[in-house]
Amino acid sequence: MDSPLQAWRDTLEELGVMGLVREPVATAPEADLPPAAARPPARPAVAARPAPRAAPAPAPTYVPPADPRGCPPPGVVAAAATLADLEQAIQGCLACPLGPGRLKFVFGEGDPRARLMFVGEGPGRDEDLQGRPFVGKAGELLDKMIGAIGLKREETYIANVVKCRPPDNRTPSPEEARACLGYLHRQIELIQPAVIVTLGATPLRELVGLSEGITKARGQWKRVRVGGREIPVMPTFHPAYVLRQYTQDVRRSVWEDLKAAKEWIDRPAES
Repeated sequence: MDSPLQAWRDTLEELGVMGLVREPVATAPEADLPPAAARPPARPAVAARPAPRAAPAPAPTYVPPADPRGCPPPGVVAAAATLADLEQAIQGCLACPLGPGRLKFVFGEGDPRARLMFVGEGPGRDEDLQGRPFVGKAGELLDKMIGAIGLKREETYIANVVKCRPPDNRTPSPEEARACLGYLHRQIELIQPAVIVTLGATPLRELVGLSEGITKARGQWKRVRVGGREIPVMPTFHPAYVLRQYTQDVRRSVWEDLKAAKEWIDRPAES
């Protein structure tokens, strides 16, 4: 008589099962499998860290030339007896970084004996091209401002703190302004104006020595001492600012400032 185990085995064989333990299944070669099944999922790539950026190289320090034409000494400036002599002495100036980048040296122009002198910041694009101060849109407005107080442009004198155009019309740096300030002082000494009108914050700061801001200072008389003379100064807005902020209040403020300057120069001379 067969044992129960033998009977169970016979039954499995009749069902087509050849053994109690399934034989191992051969693994297909890796080349025959789909790529995803042939290997474990790839680990995500780790992005390489960018190399740290190198700090920008500092701008090279500008070294002015040593010759008297490229860097006019104070004695040469002081010895200039006329505006023409002064212009001849300083028109080759390269004392600051603005000099090598200019197209034309913008000395200034007007009546050499003007009683009213305007001092702006520096030349713009049109001034750099023509070699004259205030000839662009701001210059056209300045001409109208001068005409509004009964004067002509040629009856005044117009100059700037710096004589060369700053790149992109930016504000001159204190170092650039200092390099040019002696030239402006000599212009003032030779012209001997009765009143100076400063246009904008830069001449107020560099010529008069006030940094309170043009909005606060405009319309208030200041003083500057040049060549042993104390000269009244009327600060007002730069014409370029008036063009940007062409409001009734701004225009009225400039009109009041220029009218006060005109009234001063019309005062009878003290006996």
